[in-house]
Amino acid sequence: MSAVLAIAQTEIRIGIRNRWVMLASVILFVFALLLVLLGSGPGGATRADGLTVVVASLATLSVYLVPLIALLLSFDAIAGEIDRGTLQLTLASPVSRGQVLIGKFIGHGCVLALAVIFGYGVAGAVGYFLGHNVGLDGIIDLGRLIVTSIALGATFIAIGYVASASVRQTGTAAALAVAIWLFAVVLYDLALLGGLITSSDGLFAKVLFPYLLLVNPADAFRVFNMAAIDAGGLSTGLAAQGNSMPFQPHIAIVSPFIWMVIGLGLSTLILRRVQP
Repeated sequence: MSAVLAIAQTEIRIGIRNRWVMLASVILFVFALLLVLLGSGPGGATRADGLTVVVASLATLSVYLVPLIALLLSFDAIAGEIDRGTLQLTLASPVSRGQVLIGKFIGHGCVLALAVIFGYGVAGAVGYFLGHNVGLDGIIDLGRLIVTSIALGATFIAIGYVASASVRQTGTAAALAVAIWLFAVVLYDLALLGGLITSSDGLFAKVLFPYLLLVNPADAFRVFNMAAIDAGGLSTGLAAQGNSMPFQPHIAIVSPFIWMVIGLGLSTLILRRVQP
């Protein structure tokens, strides 16, 4: 355990030294603050909590930004060390390859968590003081969003390790990470939308579509958060279909954790076969 924590501390120090914590925090804060300022006006006809209105927008923002930041953190975790020749030195110490991976996962997870907590926390505080009808419900919604965003990021960190362990060059790992992000966040949803258009009342829309949402951790994250928000009619789109789904939308949060375990398991198996 001490070896795992030592590796985690090293990754945190590297993240701080390379300005990863600051850069990710600033990116999340700037985008979140823009949404806070745009959504801090009076709620109009809705009686929604002012902060909850902002959280509904932040949930969509998280689907795009958090996985991208997570993949940028993790794509060179293994391939980068092979390129630099440091993996052999790491494995020469009394630590297993699984421990190396878990240590990196904890370190990168902490870096991401710091960025999410700062970026969304400060923006949420601004929204709290500028918003209208802000109450306890909005604070709870923001806290839920922060926790689930960290879980989503941890999932894509684990998936990024699979890409990093599968290749030996940092550039190839970076390209693979971008491809994963494009597929999971953009192309997958476009494919689902195309399926709904071609089969709006058929088997795809009524049977396959809800479960295909669960398969993608990013979509599952969005379904969970939007279904959990009681925003007086703000839950539109995917969340609005929650009542017609053949399962409770709240179980969607299980999907990112399943993918997290799969990612760590696959990356560990691949790393055991890697010759530094």
